[in-house]
Amino acid sequence: MQIEINASKRDTQGTGASRRLRRAGRVPGIVYGSGQAAQSVDLNHKELYFGLKNEAFHSSVLTLNLDGNKESVLLRDYQMHPYKPLVLHIDFQRVDANQKIHMKVPLHFVNADVAPGVKLAGGVVSHLLTEAEVLCLPGALPEFIEVDLSKLEAGQTIHLSDLVVPEGVEFASLARGEDHGVANILAIRGGGSSGEGETAAA
Repeated sequence: MQIEINASKRDTQGTGASRRLRRAGRVPGIVYGSGQAAQSVDLNHKELYFGLKNEAFHSSVLTLNLDGNKESVLLRDYQMHPYKPLVLHIDFQRVDANQKIHMKVPLHFVNADVAPGVKLAGGVVSHLLTEAEVLCLPGALPEFIEVDLSKLEAGQTIHLSDLVVPEGVEFASLARGEDHGVANILAIRGGGSSGEGETAAA
């Protein structure tokens, strides 16, 4: 998914200047990295706020249109108001197409309803991870990674090493020799007996 967001260069600094920007519906931010000087920017709050609600905005290479000059960036950090729907500040990191990046990518769980541990044993799926850090070139960054639970039995755990990832993508933890569990199916003791007892009593 190609996501583009507009920004303007910002010359004013300080708390007062940031407060004035927010009152005008703008969000102060910064763009840094890729061997270039950091650049202060500001963005339209409404556009940014709804962009942040999109899962892909957090795990994709974004196109930042900075006063007509487009560059590839990653969302690295943002601050929200403690209780208002207000973005206070945002950080973007420039990316080099030829340098690998570390990025957390969401995990999408599928086929839980047909997993033997659920369908036959009445177990419950427990998600041990909801995202995982990958290492890859920017052009290979996946929007998400699918976790297929269709063959998972009760008491079994699916690990990072069991997942299928696109070519050129690897899990950072596996590169460190850490094969974390992603999901398992917990068996329910006496599953179904409660309902049968109630029927008999009735």
